[in-house]
Amino acid sequence: MKIAITRQECQQKLSDIQSVVEKKSTMPILSHFLLTASKEGSTITATDLETAIREPVEATVEGGGKLCIPARKLFEIVREVDGDIVIETEDSQWIRVKSGATSFRLACLPADDYPLWPDLGASEQVELPAEKLSEMIEKTVYSAGESDTRYTLNGILFHLDPEKKDLTIVGTDGHRMAVISMGLEDMQGEEKKLIVQRKAAAELKKFLAGAGKVRLSLGKNHILFKVGQVEFLTRLIEGTYPNYTQVIPAGNEKKLHLDRDAFIKALRRVSIMSRERSNAIRVDAANGALTLTSSNPDLGEARDEVPTDYSGEELSLGFNARYLIDALNAMGGEKVVFELQDPLSPTLLRPAEDGSYRCVIMPMRI
Repeated sequence: MKIAITRQECQQKLSDIQSVVEKKSTMPILSHFLLTASKEGSTITATDLETAIREPVEATVEGGGKLCIPARKLFEIVREVDGDIVIETEDSQWIRVKSGATSFRLACLPADDYPLWPDLGASEQVELPAEKLSEMIEKTVYSAGESDTRYTLNGILFHLDPEKKDLTIVGTDGHRMAVISMGLEDMQGEEKKLIVQRKAAAELKKFLAGAGKVRLSLGKNHILFKVGQVEFLTRLIEGTYPNYTQVIPAGNEKKLHLDRDAFIKALRRVSIMSRERSNAIRVDAANGALTLTSSNPDLGEARDEVPTDYSGEELSLGFNARYLIDALNAMGGEKVVFELQDPLSPTLLRPAEDGSYRCVIMPMRI
């Protein structure tokens, strides 16, 4: 095998796969990527056995072949050299990487040892705007669990409902939940609830930026996202996701209309004095104002107010300030609606002008 590739192209493609390639794996092959070179087209493939990426590489191919190359080490080489890259095999175990007068000899592994690309089998296809999918992931992935013992919470739910003709994406860690929906007129087939790993969803966002359409192929154990010529495949999390529709409060009577930026700034100021681990603050709703307070016996106290149109009975609740800030940062628009009921009931936070996005946050005992 002998190929020539521009430094920019090589650096970009190797950058794309760095977070998927395993760095401390018990399987050395997973710290490598598979380079497939031919005059008809060249590709690189990377996997950690949970997620896999395959994308084309623009290269001049003098001799074709396949080889597994250490991903991190080649990436470091490409970042440091000044010119374009020539990769040439010496035998099945070594390649020579050249750039101008610079030369490296790099150990490789046989292509036959690389994990096979999973077969989806019979799969349903769904197509939607890449920009919209990226937005939906961004607005939900922050609320998914991280290393939660309830394994299904470590992913986000893709709920495809042909009857309602919509896609709903949900993220929750048991203390908060974000839900966003969009209509899909061409949706057919059966209702599906697929749990996509949080890490994979966050990684997918990189490839959606600037793309037009993304095609989803829905398999039994995997989901494949095709964005342009890039194929992004991930293993689904097995299990049953919580029934999110039962969690969304429908009868919260106390509704406060707030300026989103003013609310965020007040929360940030007050949380400075909150206990670091719980980020606990107290929220008091009364006529014309939402009062935020926090206290720390070792440091002191903080208090701030946000104007609101609320005129109902007084109500006091406790919250993790970070949960409120995360939800508000994910929202657009100038105004938000904060729907409350009683000190221990789920609260609903949503943009005033966007009914497709809702955030549920559980209060804390104060």
